[in-house]
Amino acid sequence: MKSKAWYRKQVKRKPVQITRYAVQAIFLLFLLYVGLRFYQFYMHFETLGEKPFVERPSAVEGFLPISALVALKVWLTSGEFDMIHPAGLVLFAFFIGSGLIFRKSFCSWFCPVGTVSEITAWFGRKLFKKNFEIPTWLTWILTPLKYLLLYFFISMILAMPTFEAKAFLDEPYNKISDVKMLLFFLNIGGFALKVILVIFVLSLFFRNFWCRFLCPYGAMIGLGSLFRITKVRRNEDTCTNCEMCTKVCPQRIKVHTKKVVASPNCNACMSCVEACPIKDTLNMTVVNKKVNKWFIPVGFLALFFIVVVVAKLTGHWDTIITYKEWQQLIPDANYVGH
Repeated sequence: MKSKAWYRKQVKRKPVQITRYAVQAIFLLFLLYVGLRFYQFYMHFETLGEKPFVERPSAVEGFLPISALVALKVWLTSGEFDMIHPAGLVLFAFFIGSGLIFRKSFCSWFCPVGTVSEITAWFGRKLFKKNFEIPTWLTWILTPLKYLLLYFFISMILAMPTFEAKAFLDEPYNKISDVKMLLFFLNIGGFALKVILVIFVLSLFFRNFWCRFLCPYGAMIGLGSLFRITKVRRNEDTCTNCEMCTKVCPQRIKVHTKKVVASPNCNACMSCVEACPIKDTLNMTVVNKKVNKWFIPVGFLALFFIVVVVAKLTGHWDTIITYKEWQQLIPDANYVGH
């Protein structure tokens, strides 16, 4: 059992990381609440009104990246903002755009899969006393996988004419894509369950396996880092090569060997900056200017809440699908295909 003094020391040494863990926990609990409310919403219509009606939480649309990607194409090519899943488009556009300055902050602060991956890795360290390293040659083979998945989705949607994209957004399948997603997880089994179990086991041994090698969403957000607006700089003159920065990096970037950490895998978690024992050896920079270590997380969180509030105030958050339309769509969800 750790003493209070030990916990106070940890908070003093790495306040950003402690805050990050707290935000991750709060956001994960919030998403579980959203999932419960959405399930109750679904059951009201599935039971033809026998279960009490619960307002549909718009935040559930954050789990519809394909629909949001199609909606983003329509918005950029025609100027028409999708009002079927508006919250999904707002969240998707913000998280992708945020990668330009805030890198993959979404992955390290909000993403529930990222949070579960970190918890799984922690559990693995408790079981095996450490997380294992993947050989460099295998890392080179695995790294392109998420970009190939991303290319598959983007190329498919780019090839879709705008009028077809608009038609897709208005189809019953897209309108209840959130319900289809819920039914997928409620009835999961077979191949999908095996894949999830394999990824879970791999994540026990290899830290953040899904995030590092398979997640196309994170890959897309990470593309913003190619503009190199935001990056971690290492002062080679004061660096002692203690490798503490590399040891704590959840993406397993070899920070201690880099002059500039500009990798698209960097999720701006600030772990390396806080772990460095030598002052001003590792610093986050924006347009090559040193910034406080709180700049990225506070800026990301503040802008996120501003975007959500503005979306709600301007009517770009809640769907235009009516109660009557839900009554018609949801009972037949199992039979709606694309």
